[in-house]
Amino acid sequence: MSYIEDQFGLSEAVVVITGAGGILASSLAEAFVKAGAKVSLWVRRAEVVEETRALYAPMAADPSRLQVLAADAGDKAAVAAAYAETSAALGAPNVLINAVGGNKGKGPFVEADPAVFEDILRLNLMAGLLIPTQVFAAAWLKASIKGSIINLASMGSYVPLSGVWAYNAAKAGVLNLTQACAKEFGAAGIRVNAIAPGFFLGKQNKALLVANEATGELTARGADVVRRTAFARFGKAEELRGAALFLASPRVSGFITGICIPVDGGFLVDCI
Repeated sequence: MSYIEDQFGLSEAVVVITGAGGILASSLAEAFVKAGAKVSLWVRRAEVVEETRALYAPMAADPSRLQVLAADAGDKAAVAAAYAETSAALGAPNVLINAVGGNKGKGPFVEADPAVFEDILRLNLMAGLLIPTQVFAAAWLKASIKGSIINLASMGSYVPLSGVWAYNAAKAGVLNLTQACAKEFGAAGIRVNAIAPGFFLGKQNKALLVANEATGELTARGADVVRRTAFARFGKAEELRGAALFLASPRVSGFITGICIPVDGGFLVDCI
């Protein structure tokens, strides 16, 4: 076994990725499957289970190490049932990637719909962190599993992005709870960290950032994002993988908890 394989190898990892249908979550799923981990992908809609399995099965050296489940990460009973099903099929999970999230629209603060605001909070903070983390941490504490939780934060965790009030609030909460949970579970050897993606084109934000896909013409917002990003471009989904693989490996990041790694092309260092 090479030194790199010894340090970064994930053959003993049992990785659960919630929200596995998203662009960034899909890229992380591919990374962990190809890295040789046992991977359980949780999607919300039962009708996409077989489609998702067909997509990732050819990437796995051993298809028996891949599982796809329909599980609502915002429903504690459903998460507990999915945890039990994953454990029965692959062994007890020891890595959780909380990748559920998203936003709905953009507008002035005074026009924000309280019901929509609450839905976005529930999606990003409750389903995207609180409920899965509660279920996994409780199981790990009971079984003395020294697991790794990786949350998906955002640029909005650090600086408010205009017009997306609930998303900003939720993602600021993700960063706060990442730090709080790291402290809470540290003595048990459970690591809790986060990754903050910069601007990556996904299903939900493409219309806000790209005016014409054929020509690559950007919207005013998209052009402003690129102008403020040191690398002067959007991120590529595969560029998020290294941070996740690093945080999942107990040998190379075993003394790291409570941090958030921005993968943002330099967006946060924008200055005048």
